[in-house]
Amino acid sequence: MSETWWRGAAIYQVYLRSFADGNGDGIGDLAGLRSRLPYLSDLGIGAIWLNPWYPSPMADGGYDVADYRDIEPSFGTLAEAERFIEEAHELGIRIIIDVVPNHSSDQSAWFQEALAAGPGSAARNRFWFQDEPNDWKSIFGGPAWTQVPDGQWYLHLFAPEQPDFNWTNPEVHQEFHDVLRFWFDRGVDGIRIDSAAVLVKDFDGGDPEGYTDLPEVHDVYRSWRRLCDEYDERLLIGEVWFPDQERFARYLRPDELHTAFNFDFLGSPWDPAALRTSIEQTLATHQPLGAPATWVLSNHDVVRPVTRYGRADTSWDNGNRRDGAPSDLELGYRRARAAALLAMALPGSVYIYQGEELGLAEVEDIPDAFREDPMWHRSGHTVIGRDGCRVPLPWSGDEAPFGFGTGTPWLPQPEAWKKVTVEAQQADLGSMLNLYRTALHLRREWLDDGGITWLDLGPEVLAFTRESGLTCVVNLAADPVRLPPHEAVLLASGPIEGDELPSDTAVWLRTT
Repeated sequence: MSETWWRGAAIYQVYLRSFADGNGDGIGDLAGLRSRLPYLSDLGIGAIWLNPWYPSPMADGGYDVADYRDIEPSFGTLAEAERFIEEAHELGIRIIIDVVPNHSSDQSAWFQEALAAGPGSAARNRFWFQDEPNDWKSIFGGPAWTQVPDGQWYLHLFAPEQPDFNWTNPEVHQEFHDVLRFWFDRGVDGIRIDSAAVLVKDFDGGDPEGYTDLPEVHDVYRSWRRLCDEYDERLLIGEVWFPDQERFARYLRPDELHTAFNFDFLGSPWDPAALRTSIEQTLATHQPLGAPATWVLSNHDVVRPVTRYGRADTSWDNGNRRDGAPSDLELGYRRARAAALLAMALPGSVYIYQGEELGLAEVEDIPDAFREDPMWHRSGHTVIGRDGCRVPLPWSGDEAPFGFGTGTPWLPQPEAWKKVTVEAQQADLGSMLNLYRTALHLRREWLDDGGITWLDLGPEVLAFTRESGLTCVVNLAADPVRLPPHEAVLLASGPIEGDELPSDTAVWLRTT
């Protein structure tokens, strides 16, 4: 088995618009990110994953890509991106970028050419144009087809500004091979594949989801893997949402993707049986394939853990976001701290979404006029959408923009964030930031992508030991539980009373 960098990596997700603003226009950019590289290095992460940084009209936060070989001007330039990759590498940080193969922007050169060329043209054959639409629905709500002036309709599984590529066309395959080489040649270490399972379409089967996980999609990733293997230690990771572990595992075969996001764990409620089942199924799926598991608590599409874990229903479902459900944020904060130690103690790689390490809650009261998410607009303003986890980060100071930049942030920051800035948390040894920083550094010393041995401390306690001798105990019971024999406490998510672990608290112990 190849011991490659991603097998046990801690990977930090940067949503560039909201990370740090270097030029004062209220939008995060490469200048801001480069200035904060020392912060990320000190945090202890091994890689950065960036959401799309390409030129885009931003109809869907950059996932409507107009040009896969350049940088969005509001973020910087291609030369600046190349410098950023070099600077990150100098700090020992790898770079993963997003590639969006299912669709482009309606402003891309290819789609504009298709509109001008007319029905039956080679340019239109790069997309799905038809004379009559079927009844497929957009993932963002509403119909999945939009009519153009000459009468034809084009497919968009997401927003109308995101026309789907026709993956039966060899030109599309070649285009993305060229895109992968373009970025690998510039030093990018990995590719995160957006909506990886929906590229191939079946219009004849009558299935309302005749675009999910069709067999031919695996041929695409086999060809990508062959290309990837021409380079040294480059990673392919898929965004694959499946409750079915067998279908999920097909993407991890040795000649396909190296790894994929583990949304089953992310969606699991704060419940010992559910979490243990998710962990066991994940490891059972990955280990026979030699693929490392991934552990994810949040990302740019998901309600932040502090808010989610404070709700009566702590599970997560993309189809039912439960926006606005009451949340006990103090309880959610305590559980989020424990969940972080659980995720980081498991074998494989862990992903941390920016602001997770600050314990930020979901911002649910954004004024409607500021909301940008197409979910909000396509639902007729009934689905709040994902803007609440994309609010620009608070770095310092007592008032907005909290050191994010000098301009007005593109989404408003809550006044209460003055208590959770990076500056405020750095001096507080008990802060969420210092919990993450300590855990990430301990993780490098004690943990890798090996196996676990479960300990029986009762039905409401998750406890396991790693080969290094680190034992993780998480108490999900209402009452304290007695800790197993140990030599030292390495780290705890909250105060420990003697040899008893309080409710909703996790601890890392040295047991050998």
